[in-house]
Amino acid sequence: MPPHSSGADSLLRHRAFVFYWFARNASSFGFQMMSVAVGWQIYAITGRAVDLGLIGLVQFVPSVLLALPAGHVADQFDRRRIVKLCQAVEWIAIVLLAGFSLSGHLDEAGILALVFVVGVAKAFEFPAMSSMLPALVPTPLLPRAMASSSAAGQAAMIAGPALGGLLYVAGPATVYGVSALLYLVALTLMSRLVYDHAPPRREPATLKTLFAGVHFIRHRPAVFGVISLDLFAVLLGGATALLPIFARDVLHTGPWGLGLLRSAPAVGALLMSIWLSRHTLERRVGPIMFASVAGFGLATLVFAVSTSLPLSLAALFALGAFDMVSMVIRGALVQLETPDDMRGRVSAVNAIFVNTSNQLGEFESGILAAAVGAVNATVIGGIGTLVVVGLWMWWFPSLRRRQGLVSEPVPAEGASDTI
Repeated sequence: MPPHSSGADSLLRHRAFVFYWFARNASSFGFQMMSVAVGWQIYAITGRAVDLGLIGLVQFVPSVLLALPAGHVADQFDRRRIVKLCQAVEWIAIVLLAGFSLSGHLDEAGILALVFVVGVAKAFEFPAMSSMLPALVPTPLLPRAMASSSAAGQAAMIAGPALGGLLYVAGPATVYGVSALLYLVALTLMSRLVYDHAPPRREPATLKTLFAGVHFIRHRPAVFGVISLDLFAVLLGGATALLPIFARDVLHTGPWGLGLLRSAPAVGALLMSIWLSRHTLERRVGPIMFASVAGFGLATLVFAVSTSLPLSLAALFALGAFDMVSMVIRGALVQLETPDDMRGRVSAVNAIFVNTSNQLGEFESGILAAAVGAVNATVIGGIGTLVVVGLWMWWFPSLRRRQGLVSEPVPAEGASDTI
């Protein structure tokens, strides 16, 4: 849905953010549609399930290997131009997918090569796009702006694949063509985006500047606390990776039930992000963040022990909603605690943590389920998430006491943010 439009503090009053929101929404829909078409097309060509894993691999590798250089670039050059250049590269790759599909001269290697190009461009686009947002709205509106952007992303994740699947009936070239059109819309909007922001001071690329984001996070307890909390909570609470097992062996449902289970967290996250885009989080953000992560863990436990499909759907819905609250608070805290000339590099390090925790979380869940069963593995994950919340509240007392998103002095309690 579009940004909240009522009241004197409406996000719609900030023209740059409106262009940003629609541009990001258009490219997200285009990417999701392209992704579903690529999967269908490769499987139709080869008939091998392992080739579907290669699609993820050729995107994951550049996202991790290029994250630090991409963050450095985002802090040295005009971020809007970086985003435009990356989206232009992605657009060209998608146009080539459409053209070669029409001509019938597209094989598995060609698809993977073009998806790899998209993955490289995405690796550079993400830190630049993420670090633009604080310059587009006043600080008090940042959480709502992030929630509004997250709502668009969740909508794209839900509707994009469905629309791509419907259009695939007319052939993969049709899907790629519509995706390319959406990217063209995003490029046009991004070209019209103007915001007052002094260009960052350029520094020569050295190992020190390249790893400056890592150094910054290590020496900022608030930033390190929220990023590491996300890492370990996602790593332990990976129940969604085991959904096929729960659908068949625990809930005794079919593919339609699995589809509902997969959609439930996204629907919960979408509705919560819409609510957050209309309400400003002004007080007790630290306790709310920890309560949300704890709620994520509790929802995981409920899902683990449930043998009822409606209860399982409700638990996954709550899991997605709790995750969205904590994600918006964590994202806003990281952005506001980071100087603008460091936001690209810090966003890049954060991206490594998020990508790694998602991948390793699924791996950990699979290995643990093989050893102790899916239900026990999910119970362990939920309990582990609650333990992490307790430890992080102890190790990072300033986060536990945090009232506002902007840093403020707090009375000492004799505890320090150190592990």
